[in-house]
Amino acid sequence: MSTTGRVIQVSVSQGGVPKLPVQRAWVGPLGLEGDAHREDTVHGGPFRAVCLFSIEAIERLQAEGHPVEPGSVGENLTTFGVEWSTLPTGTRARIGEELLIELLAPAMPCDTQRPNFLRGQINRISSMLHPTDSRMYARVLSEGEVRPGDSIEVLPPDPESDIEAQLRLFRVDAIERWSDLRMWRAAHAGGIDLAIVDDGELAMAARPGANDDHYSHADGLRTLPHLLPRVLDHFRANRAVGWLGSPLEPWPDAAPDFRLTIAMADSHDVPEVAPPPGISLRALREAEAETWLAVIRPIADEISFRMRTWEAATPALLANRDVHVFVAEIDGRPVGCGALYVYKKVGLLRTGIVQPEVRDRGLQRALIAARARLAAELGCDLLTSQAPPDSASERNLLRMGFHRVATKNVYRFDPADDPVPELTERRR
Repeated sequence: MSTTGRVIQVSVSQGGVPKLPVQRAWVGPLGLEGDAHREDTVHGGPFRAVCLFSIEAIERLQAEGHPVEPGSVGENLTTFGVEWSTLPTGTRARIGEELLIELLAPAMPCDTQRPNFLRGQINRISSMLHPTDSRMYARVLSEGEVRPGDSIEVLPPDPESDIEAQLRLFRVDAIERWSDLRMWRAAHAGGIDLAIVDDGELAMAARPGANDDHYSHADGLRTLPHLLPRVLDHFRANRAVGWLGSPLEPWPDAAPDFRLTIAMADSHDVPEVAPPPGISLRALREAEAETWLAVIRPIADEISFRMRTWEAATPALLANRDVHVFVAEIDGRPVGCGALYVYKKVGLLRTGIVQPEVRDRGLQRALIAARARLAAELGCDLLTSQAPPDSASERNLLRMGFHRVATKNVYRFDPADDPVPELTERRR
């Protein structure tokens, strides 16, 4: 790969489009200095630090009559000589003397783009419909200054890059956020006081007066770590203790409250495992919320479940057609369970619980196998689950064909003992 090109225009804005030309900009892990996003829960962050678009694509659009100009569709760097959307994921580019970037994924168009297209046809730059004319997002591998006229050297993907794992983690993030929102809304519908935010890749629930890491926490900081002040403000505003998974230390000397292994598997790679003798597995029906709760109640303290919340949420969860629960029974008495959440061809295994009397007999693995089989039947190509490192749950996942992909640190934030009162979002 020996493609070369040059930068035509460097563009920034304080939010929205068009982005306007500047003579130079420093590019760091979160993008160009002086640049911002109006819809900052779906744009920006370390994995979408730089938006790229070629003048060649712009000229094709102009030839069709679309009123597109450099910077008008929100790209940071308008370039000549490099057709970004035709390059493979993980392609790197050296720009100028210092900046090194790595292509991650297409930038999907949004409604703010409508004025740039005849009849508002924003899908004209959708990678799904026009793969050669899509903008591309890149992350920054080495910081540096960029200016119009800078040279561009396209480099092959680094064999040691974690880019493929990161793309799979985007899918994991999406189903975790989706499943949490289903749980939170189910609990709220059942009468639990929850303040819920669903905004792009950021999702948060705050439960005032409770100490519950299932129903008072935030998703999204892996891809949007710069929005930490917004998360903390949500817990402060609701006077709620909250938990947040963060790839960075959220405040000085912060210690994780707990850690979780993120594990993944191909749904077809999970082996078949029969339940132990004398134990049967079956899928729960919508009206069987009490059967699910009967597994959890005896060991609720052991697994840190708040039963009032689960009792409120369970009926609505079972009524959701994308939530599937298996129960293990001995002569009709429930002794184990496991839930499967399905979203965009990803299956998430949650709430795998086995009562003490039937542990160490392979029942947990049978529950994993049953959910994997159903996920494959429903069209899922990817399975994921989370478990404490070095726990029995993690060992069962690894024995069933799952692989460790990442470890997530989860931090506890208590507004009553605020470690960073100065870390507050200043909204535009």
